[in-house]
Amino acid sequence: MKIAFLTAGGIAPCLSASIGSLIHKYNDLNPDAELVGYLNGYRGLLLGESIVFPESVKKDFEVLYDYGGSPIGNSRVKLTNIEDCVKKGYVKEGSDPLEVAANQLTKDKINILHTIGGDDTNTMAAQLSFYLEKNGYELTVVGLPKTVDNDVFPVSQTLGAWTAAEQGAIFFENIVNENTTSTRQLIIHEVMGRHCGWLTAKTAKDYRERLNKKVFLPELMVEKSKWDIDAIYIPEQDFNFQNEVERLRSLMDEKDNINIFLSEGAGQDAIVREMEEKGEKVPRDAFGHVRLDDINPGQWFAKQFSSALKAEKTLVQKSGYFARSAKANDQDLELIKRSAFFAAEQGLNGKSGLAGLDEDNDNQLRLIEFKRIKGGKPFDLSLDWFQTMTKDIGQQ
Repeated sequence: MKIAFLTAGGIAPCLSASIGSLIHKYNDLNPDAELVGYLNGYRGLLLGESIVFPESVKKDFEVLYDYGGSPIGNSRVKLTNIEDCVKKGYVKEGSDPLEVAANQLTKDKINILHTIGGDDTNTMAAQLSFYLEKNGYELTVVGLPKTVDNDVFPVSQTLGAWTAAEQGAIFFENIVNENTTSTRQLIIHEVMGRHCGWLTAKTAKDYRERLNKKVFLPELMVEKSKWDIDAIYIPEQDFNFQNEVERLRSLMDEKDNINIFLSEGAGQDAIVREMEEKGEKVPRDAFGHVRLDDINPGQWFAKQFSSALKAEKTLVQKSGYFARSAKANDQDLELIKRSAFFAAEQGLNGKSGLAGLDEDNDNQLRLIEFKRIKGGKPFDLSLDWFQTMTKDIGQQ
């Protein structure tokens, strides 16, 4: 039996641990199986680039729990975007990437394919699974839901998201000390989250929980208010700019600094609209997503708020790469192992789907049908902890 692994999309604090967990379970269930990794995601599958895991890897799988990233590499490839696949040299002109991928899997005699990625990766896995089934290829495809955004329908908790929030909190725990370097300072902590504010909200929650454990020294101006969060802006929540300016200006006058947590997708529509009105080309990736690093939402917000608040110094810091590159924390690792062990069992049973916590079925770990998987799940603003937090910081 041959079992292949593929990681794709942006990295998250679960990829390496997921591969380690899958190896662990297959060592128990089918120790003689040949394990293969396609290099750099769907790119490697299309180009036939793979590596066979030697016995030493099977033996020392636990080493992978101590690393972030993916040992077999990632890429952003959309199998249904034929033009992009041809342009990048992954397939020849006139070829169908889905057919090329299916033929490669057949050529390599793969029995089970595990795709580890976010909504884009697993919707591609779904398309591949449907294509294989339609064309009579016998192959089981089992996905694992990876994304720091926690925005995949109907998965209640994606792998790596808890760790990313914790790491973002640690990142800001250091950055916020910059408030001592000038008067009237504005610090914007830009957090990943294209359409979903979960990571920004959870990072803020984790940070404030860490802050509440600290001892302060107000006699020497080490006051909790200077280290606390003053505003949280996420894609799902509209706000009145002028009202916020008045609220934050009052706080700036009072405590001499402002700390903002900002989802990278907040204000995206306004920025894109402004670029299009100027006749500028909006940069997008193969999936049609706006390249947020190129349009720089953090700097746009900084420009809007800096002058309005009469900030003497403005600092925009992105925790994205720091947070997503971490190894899985204990909470994530427990869920990763549960999910990967379950995924291996389902793979050997010949069942395809996504192994995840199904919010439509009491958050049970089950094999979710690929046809139900889609991205863009919004953050639930009605959650008690979020409502309490925004009220505590005076944003309600």
